[in-house]
Amino acid sequence: MPSEQKPPVVEPPPDAGAELETGERALRLRIRQQEILAELGVMALRGTPFNELMAETARLAAQGLETEFCKILEYMHSEKRFLLRAGVGWDQGLVGTATVGADLASPSGYALRTGKPVISNQLENEERFRTPELLAQHGIRRAINVILQGDGAPFGVLEVDSTSEGDFSEHDITFLEGAANILGMAIERQRQERNLKAALEHQQVLVKEINHRVKNSLQLVASMLNLRASGQSEPVISQVLSEAAARVGAISRAHDRLYRSADIARIELAGYLAEVCRDLTEAIPNCGVDFEAAGAVYMTTDRAVRLALLVTELVTNAAKHAYGDRGGKILVRLAPEDRGNATVTVTDDGAGLPQGFSLDRTAGLGMRIVTALAEQMGAAVRLERKQRGTAFVIVAPLKPRAHT
Repeated sequence: MPSEQKPPVVEPPPDAGAELETGERALRLRIRQQEILAELGVMALRGTPFNELMAETARLAAQGLETEFCKILEYMHSEKRFLLRAGVGWDQGLVGTATVGADLASPSGYALRTGKPVISNQLENEERFRTPELLAQHGIRRAINVILQGDGAPFGVLEVDSTSEGDFSEHDITFLEGAANILGMAIERQRQERNLKAALEHQQVLVKEINHRVKNSLQLVASMLNLRASGQSEPVISQVLSEAAARVGAISRAHDRLYRSADIARIELAGYLAEVCRDLTEAIPNCGVDFEAAGAVYMTTDRAVRLALLVTELVTNAAKHAYGDRGGKILVRLAPEDRGNATVTVTDDGAGLPQGFSLDRTAGLGMRIVTALAEQMGAAVRLERKQRGTAFVIVAPLKPRAHT
């Protein structure tokens, strides 16, 4: 946010009659300063990484005031000192490590604590402030400081220094405050992004924990259904309970993958359907369910769960009607993504469907579930009669279509 305008603390010039800065050179300098501010503004709007933006601000601020030295000092609250975060002209190894006092007796500390820009044009004769050791070691003769505002609290100070004679003026303060305000907006944006990232990470942790708990609850329900199925003397009831357990297990697998995955919005279908098929092999007696995939295919989570339930219903129906008690093999195959669709084929080599069978006119619960799930996700399901057995082909959009 822009820093509040406060009157600067300016050291009186040694010669009160010194002429004001005029002439063509001064005009060129002011034009160059405006160009620099525009350049910094563009960099900030482009989202330039913060460390890079600080380094460029230091370099261009020194250039704009025709000096050798500039530094960005970050205020370290715990130590009550400044850290040299970025700068130009300083001895190698000082940026990122050197610290400066931040009390009112130093020009930078005074600027931070009062919010007022500070100009010291003759540090060797300065009586208002002490000269920091860092400046003395580099032969700095004059300095100008402006506060570097952050989001709510000051970030630190932007300071330009010079070893040459001359005077920094209030015009220079205007330029330097412009650079500091641009960097201050970047600091505010960085803090907001950091807070958003922390909130997002917290939200993702919560979602994963919810998925973990839902998975455990669904597994418990599936286990109870399987226990009831194994304890039934009536084969029909036992089969109904086993099928229900398989449906619950398909949803549980999805939540398990969401809990373990970094991407909670999508599921990788090959791994997910492979696990669902393994569950079905255990749940359906006398039938083995094989799975094949040509590669990774990603689908949004809610659609992947519906697709898994579709596969579960088709496999269960194939086991019941194609093979009966004798059992057999069922193949589930996931084809590569094509034009935004996933194609899954469920194939058996059993008795085949009766003449006149139609998905639109079936009375069985399993096929009604297949039709309903396909409509919900905008998928197309077709059947292919083979010399031995039947293949059901599901073509499902990976993402919702505009009309669904």
